[in-house]
Amino acid sequence: MSTEIENVMRIAIAQLNPTMGDVAGNLELAREARADAARHGADLVLFTELFLSGYPPEDLVLKPAFLRACDRALNELAADTADGGPGVVIGFPRFSDFGRFNAVALLDGGEIVAERYKVDLPNYGEFDEKRVFDPGPMPGPVNFRGVRLGLPVCEDIWGDFGVCETLAETGAELLLVVNGSPYYRGKVDTRHQVAIKQVIESGLSLIYSNQLCGQDELVFDGASFAINADKSLAFQMSQFEAQTVVTTWRRDGDSWTCSDGPMSRIPDALEADYRACMLGLRDYVNKNGFSNVVLGLSGGIDSAICAALAVDALGEERVRTVMLPYRYTSGESLKDAEDCARALGCRYDIVPISEPVEGFSNALSQMFEGTTEGVTEENLQSRTRGTILMAISNKFGSMVVTTGNKSEMSVGYATLYGDMNGGFNPIKDLYKMQVYELSRWRNDNVPPGALGPSGEVIPQNIIDKAPSAELRPDQTDQDSLPPYPVLDDILECLVEKEMSVSDIVKRGYDRELVHRIEHLLYIAEYKRRQSAPGVKITRKNFGRDRRYPITNRFRDRD
Repeated sequence: MSTEIENVMRIAIAQLNPTMGDVAGNLELAREARADAARHGADLVLFTELFLSGYPPEDLVLKPAFLRACDRALNELAADTADGGPGVVIGFPRFSDFGRFNAVALLDGGEIVAERYKVDLPNYGEFDEKRVFDPGPMPGPVNFRGVRLGLPVCEDIWGDFGVCETLAETGAELLLVVNGSPYYRGKVDTRHQVAIKQVIESGLSLIYSNQLCGQDELVFDGASFAINADKSLAFQMSQFEAQTVVTTWRRDGDSWTCSDGPMSRIPDALEADYRACMLGLRDYVNKNGFSNVVLGLSGGIDSAICAALAVDALGEERVRTVMLPYRYTSGESLKDAEDCARALGCRYDIVPISEPVEGFSNALSQMFEGTTEGVTEENLQSRTRGTILMAISNKFGSMVVTTGNKSEMSVGYATLYGDMNGGFNPIKDLYKMQVYELSRWRNDNVPPGALGPSGEVIPQNIIDKAPSAELRPDQTDQDSLPPYPVLDDILECLVEKEMSVSDIVKRGYDRELVHRIEHLLYIAEYKRRQSAPGVKITRKNFGRDRRYPITNRFRDRD
């Protein structure tokens, strides 16, 4: 049976990949992790925020049957601890007469020893917890085998509610924080700073256990860690890798210090972005039950990197690429697309679209008589391609990967019901120049966990040539848009930084150009509302973070 802990405690951190709504499956993951931790001599296993349900559960927590399933799973896991093995700290949704809470439970000795509820409910960016949860009361510590543990929940250490200070003042010896903290570029450093601030204010060591999975647009990147009371990094777990590690903690008076834990490498920004896109795509495809994917491979940079991500995430045998040429498709693009597919080892088909495009044109000829050919006819090509890809999807059960980048999605340089068709977009939150950077990076690197080949998987000619939709003779993107380095900087100012037109002009840009880009950004909102979900990479992605009205006449005239 379990005994009182004296001066040494072994804590396992379970950084795992739960599936939203798969309560039975998540319970089994927890049981496997606890058994593994027991074999390595752990006293306690620390899981992550809302592990049993998945995070964020959104309106699922308004469904009584879902909450009952989570409650049954929690009680089953609690019963497991009667074996005298490791105790468990785990997140779950709790419904009671007092409200609906984002909760964490301590399980030991076959019982639910204690529960604590999230105090500070985030209601910004991708978070909307105030809509579905009630705030909990200020928590006190819980007793685990003679050790007083503080159990804040994620946002409780990010805000200014004083949760950690209160726990320290009421006798906590060590802070164990369950988290569902999504990825964005540079997030690991931000988390470290948040944790260090709480360590300084409370005087206690802090363990930060973070979830690892893709959940719709969000990627949870793991990278769990701990900060000792002296503000030193106690341990650092891997980013983008599911794992359970056992750490050793020693008590000196009322203070605990980690004496044994991993120090894993944290990837640089480009590797982290690529791996986030890869994990997000892999989990979206697998958890939604698709056996394979299909995408249009045009010979351009966006479809090439999406093909590379798909092969890396799923393996070459699960990726089908299709070239859909028309009269304006260059021989260069045909060669580049084939070279890309060959380098990746995935299936490559060619389906010419001349007949269906001409069929649409003939059907509309009487109605369009006397009008000038233009964007409508160009969009017919894109919509024909979209229809063919969706037909392949319907016939073979393949999910269509759509390939528009953030620059295009920002200004509407994409065709609704055409190249925007698809189930998921791994590069939706990457600006065009970031796509180029990641393409060059991937040619020089194979990320951990990738199933694709090494070497040049995106032909250099695709990276070097001017981007073009190839919907009319000699077309380039720059016919309609400013150079991408200029466009991306203006868009980042407008989207991520919410800067005024005047402040952007001060960066050296023409005022009319900035007004034009702002106008395009606003009028493309209706397209973005109908676009496929895609991985969040920046601090402000479209959809979860940036929510603008479609009907909107405001323009910045300062």
